[in-house]
Amino acid sequence: MKNFTGKSFLKLLDFTPEEIGDLLKLSAELKEKKKKGIPHRLCEGKSIALVFEKTSTRTRCAFEVAAADLGMHPVYLDPSGSQIGKKESIADTARVLGRMFDGIEYRGFGQELVEELSAYAGVPVWNGLTNEYHPTQILADFLTIQEYFGSLAGKKLVYMGDARYNMGNSLVVGCAKMGMHFVACAPEKYFPNSELIAQCQEIAKETGAVLEFNTDPISAVKGAHVIYTDVWVSMGEPDEVWEERIRELSPYRVDSKLMAAAGEQCRFMHCLPAFHDLKTTIGKQINEKFGIDCMEVTDQVFESAQSIVFDEAENRMHTIKAVMAATLAD
Repeated sequence: MKNFTGKSFLKLLDFTPEEIGDLLKLSAELKEKKKKGIPHRLCEGKSIALVFEKTSTRTRCAFEVAAADLGMHPVYLDPSGSQIGKKESIADTARVLGRMFDGIEYRGFGQELVEELSAYAGVPVWNGLTNEYHPTQILADFLTIQEYFGSLAGKKLVYMGDARYNMGNSLVVGCAKMGMHFVACAPEKYFPNSELIAQCQEIAKETGAVLEFNTDPISAVKGAHVIYTDVWVSMGEPDEVWEERIRELSPYRVDSKLMAAAGEQCRFMHCLPAFHDLKTTIGKQINEKFGIDCMEVTDQVFESAQSIVFDEAENRMHTIKAVMAATLAD
């Protein structure tokens, strides 16, 4: 395994296929130890800062439990718990936290923020999500796919919906790196930007990956190993954005007909949270405003035997643990 010590984990574009494979292998090894109750306190006595400008259930829990398993002390800083970017610049915050902590996680807004944090911190920085990339999620997704299908190369993953932001960007990069067959399926305006597509096409020439961009759901999912989707709208967007996304993306909702078109081998994945029922405050509000009982996926698919979303969610912890262990362990 390559030496990752001291290296930040900001986006998958920074890593070779072999390095990504090494992190997945370490993730599987640490997961097995966790399941067998074998201690793996590889970072005993270290402390890490978890800087969350955007809150999250899975990311926070994954980092905190993984840190504890590795023998570390995590300190959580929510949007009100630090002065980052408000009273104190990113660079100044980075230099303060870097003197006190052995590693820093950042979950927030622009990719340039986590890049600047890494440039000044002097310790490893891990991207827990930015507007542009979500690399720890992709490691969890790929570990899950490996567990179900044995390997990544040649496996077909279809991303349904808005592929312009962190999940679509990260999946096209990850699939290109690992020699997979990636399909973005949505109206053309929702495809990743042309510059990133061109960059990934160059990567695909070296890895044998296939990258497609399709507007027809039924043809897109034929033979897919995985159909993947995410929420259509970020919280706080105005009603007109919700109306537009619901109107334009409803034909790309993952339902039983789409899963059947893919085939029995296909599994459903989602990075969560998902709007699949009316059991949440937001779900009820969507129903009242727009008259729908789900958005990107139906409850029937979400709760089906083909859905592996909770295996995927658990794997956030194991892959995040591998990233921290690889970059911090002596």
